[in-house]
Amino acid sequence: MSTSKLSDILSQLQSSSSPPPQKITSLLSSAKRELLNLNALLPTPTTPSPILLLARQTLETGALLSIRLQQPDAFTRYYQQLLPFYELPDSSYQTSNNGLRGQQSKITGLYLLLLLTKGDYAGFHTVLEGLEAGQPAEGKGLERDEFISYPVKLERWLMEGSYDRVWGATKREGVPSEEYGVFSEVLIGTIRDEIASCSEKAYPSLPIANAKNLLFLESEGSVVEFAKGRGWVVKDGRIYFPQQQDDMRTDKDILVASGQVIENTIGYARELETIV
Repeated sequence: MSTSKLSDILSQLQSSSSPPPQKITSLLSSAKRELLNLNALLPTPTTPSPILLLARQTLETGALLSIRLQQPDAFTRYYQQLLPFYELPDSSYQTSNNGLRGQQSKITGLYLLLLLTKGDYAGFHTVLEGLEAGQPAEGKGLERDEFISYPVKLERWLMEGSYDRVWGATKREGVPSEEYGVFSEVLIGTIRDEIASCSEKAYPSLPIANAKNLLFLESEGSVVEFAKGRGWVVKDGRIYFPQQQDDMRTDKDILVASGQVIENTIGYARELETIV
């Protein structure tokens, strides 16, 4: 069977001058139809090595482009389709394993990062345990793999409550690749919402300047916009949180409640102690 049409589609998708989103979607649909025609959506013992390799590269390209299109559900489907290909020995592809493993690590790491953004820690550790089981007993491959170690470090810092370290690692210079930046931004948004929820319970109000650092926002204007989105009141340089009708808190109660925020924002503990 001829693979020329699929090869041509793959070349267009991998072009340095990336096609517009609508064109990418159309090309990906065409690529899947060609994989069906080649009976290559799932690897079989009789699938020729060149077709196996082409199918894997097509699915990996689709996964990465789905992230750039900000389509996490599509990325998840590509990842799941790739798993049978990742279970094959390198000899099945009859090519150097360096490039293959690099893409596999990249996409697997992205999937781990996606699970973090969803708060699916059980799924995260299930995938990670599977990766660890495939490592040599004496090796430290996962620790040295920048694509896998990145979400692993983020998960550890999240569990510690070290949100400042997570924030620093998600800055552009700290992410392993462009695609990781997409999910990293989503993760920071999730953390920001968690800190905001804790702040609502801990404080009657906060200065806008302090909230900017606490919520990892770039400007005070961003703080005002975020506050309005949550229904907070902005007045005279402060943010006022809506009071619960049954919550008539004393200063002592507020200080006790603030412990939750302090615990979850270790890097900003000293600042938090001065803003009540």
